[in-house]
This record gives sequence, C-alpha cells and structure tokens, in this order.
Amino acid sequence: MSHEIGPLDHTFIAPIGVEVKGETWACVEMPGSADFFGTGKAVKVDAEVDGLALENVGLMVTGRGGHMLSLNAKVRKKLGKDVGDTVEVRLTLRRT
Repeated sequence: MSHEIGPLDHTFIAPIGVEVKGETWACVEMPGSADFFGTGKAVKVDAEVDGLALENVGLMVTGRGGHMLSLNAKVRKKLGKDVGDTVEVRLTLRRT
C-alpha cells in the first residue's frame, strides 16, 4: 500500500530516451534526482508529463546515480511524443 510522504513541486524538461546497457529506453531522466530525493533507490511519485497526470509511478534507478520515469507506448501515444522528443515533467507528490 502506498502512503503519501508529502507534496512536491519540482519541474524539469528532458528528452525521452535514456541509454541503459546499450539500449535506448523510452524514459526521461531527472537531473540531480539522487540529491533531490536523498536516495539512490527507486522512488514512487505522482507526476504530470506535458500536463498528463500519472499517479503512483516509479522513478527507476538509472545505474548512474540518477532516476528515470518510464513512458510506455500508451502514455507516449496520448502525448503524441516518442523517443527523441522533449517533455516537461512536474513531480507533484512523493509516496512510500
């Protein structure tokens, strides 16, 4: 069960596409995320991507000390965006 830790209001702009083990994943990487969250482990958040609300999503660890948000095909279709396009991500809530 997920519980709220507290509200967030953090916005960043990033391209879709994070290189992981030689492959490009349909994710956006949050700059400075390990310092921002105080952890190198996965974090659950509520977010908005170009205004599209995503609730209780995981920011996965990149393996380089950061975090990334996966944007599956359904989300990318709703946004009309794909790998290589830039999106605005706003984190609104941190969960446990």
